[in-house]
Amino acid sequence: MAVQEQVYGFFIPRTTLIGIGASKEIPTKIRALGGEKPLVVTDQGIVKTGILKQITDLLDDAKMKYEVYDKTIPNPTDKNVHDGVAVYKKAKCDSLITLGGGSSHDCGKGIGLVISNGGKIHDYEGVDKSTKPMPPYVAVNTTAGTASEMTRFCIITDLSRKVKMAIVDWRVTPNIALDDPMLMVGMPPALTAATGMDALTHAVEAYVSTIATPMTDACAEKAIELVFTYLRPAVANGQDLQAREAMCFAQYLAGMAFNNASLGHVHAMAHQLGGFYDLPHGECNAILLPHVEQFNLIAKVDRFAKMAQIMGENIDGLSPIEAAEKSLKAIKRLSSDVGIPSGLVELGKRYGKDVKVKDIKEMTTNAQKDACGLTNPRCPTDADVAAIYKAAM
Repeated sequence: MAVQEQVYGFFIPRTTLIGIGASKEIPTKIRALGGEKPLVVTDQGIVKTGILKQITDLLDDAKMKYEVYDKTIPNPTDKNVHDGVAVYKKAKCDSLITLGGGSSHDCGKGIGLVISNGGKIHDYEGVDKSTKPMPPYVAVNTTAGTASEMTRFCIITDLSRKVKMAIVDWRVTPNIALDDPMLMVGMPPALTAATGMDALTHAVEAYVSTIATPMTDACAEKAIELVFTYLRPAVANGQDLQAREAMCFAQYLAGMAFNNASLGHVHAMAHQLGGFYDLPHGECNAILLPHVEQFNLIAKVDRFAKMAQIMGENIDGLSPIEAAEKSLKAIKRLSSDVGIPSGLVELGKRYGKDVKVKDIKEMTTNAQKDACGLTNPRCPTDADVAAIYKAAM
């Protein structure tokens, strides 16, 4: 029997710095990459918390010139990218620092793609559409969830279509990723919970992905263990540096897993909620996760049973299906413990959005086109996706 050839990649930043005080290395690292005047891409939340000033003070002390683009919104748009490109060019910047969570990193990646390759950000939707390398790029993370500071993923909302464009390109991987727990201690409990559940979703989807490998499995398993050990303490006490640092490692490991094994229909469906209603990504993932994985369970029973063990569940004497079901119950319990809304309607109300059943048809159509769904372990029909949305309402 002929063996089918298949080559697996493993994408990761050239250098990663994790630990208390790591942010002090930013000026040195930018210069080491050849940058002299970076554009700092961030958002108003980071400005208001004073984190931006902490970083610009470091740049000032190092006598480094820089420009700031701080208009990124929670679900960054094609307009954000366009505006950021204009600022970069006008200020004659030569490098990038992204500061924040996934939104800032995604926006900065989009800016870098257009700066180096020209055209519009829409030209790069899909897989590996760029042809030229990004500018020198340091990604400084302030949340423990998206892992966007180390991935080849860039998610940008197309305002005209109300769709999140999934850009997967090895060239957008930051040169240097930096996670400093001291930049995270001010995260409120709700954001800590949402980003932590985002990390869990990354690990779970990568673990049951159709292109998982032993390397991604090792990362996903450890990430799941760390989330279940440290997310509750991090939500309970944001000043707990042990929990904060552990969540840095958890989300980074989850990033290593999904950056290479990709994701699944949780993300494919969550992207539509973000694009359609501008709802926060982490909470959308958290709500959808048990519903999508309930659908996926029969495709990867052994994987879900192993996850239950990793999550600390006792599966002695249980059948494989019974053990697998315990992992879903554990996810729901963790989600509830950290304050995630019980459904999409409740989530919408929390943010002043009206999530409607009538919108499911359009979101289903778009979700089925999302690149993240390509590695889902079970292939859903449109009716299946619509049913999952309804169950999660």
